Amino acid sequence: MSTKTQGDALPSEAGEARLQALARLSRAAYSLSAADARLRGRATRQAGALSLSHARVLRILAEEGALPVARLAELTETTGAGVTQLVNGLSEQGYVEKEKSPADKRSVLVRLTELGLARHRERERVLAEVLQRALTGIDDRTLDAAAEVLRALGGVYDQL
Repeated sequence: MSTKTQGDALPSEAGEARLQALARLSRAAYSLSAADARLRGRATRQAGALSLSHARVLRILAEEGALPVARLAELTETTGAGVTQLVNGLSEQGYVEKEKSPADKRSVLVRLTELGLARHRERERVLAEVLQRALTGIDDRTLDAAAEVLRALGGVYDQL
């Protein structure tokens, strides 16, 4: 009579376990995507609310300074048209300013305003608090592994 341990799983059982784990990951990714959609919805209905895309633009401008639209699109991992739409929305809220580049009159520079910098800092503060509360008890190695999985999922999304 033999006792099977988890390390002794048959190849077909291991393959099935892997498929189930990937299915759970897929469902979690759909759930995260749905939460992002809800956040984007709030950002369009509530004054001052920021989608993740808008917050990413503010973060990049806070870190990099004024940027041409093309470079901002590259850093936000979106299209020129997409980043132009984001910048227009942020400009309407007074968070960014657009100006002609002194180096290239065909290029538009996007610059963070003082209000935009304040909004970015507030968003980062709230995000840090929420993350700290939500992820209490999860060790740093697990958080690093989760970050790695999320980056890999970004690559998966690009393939769909």
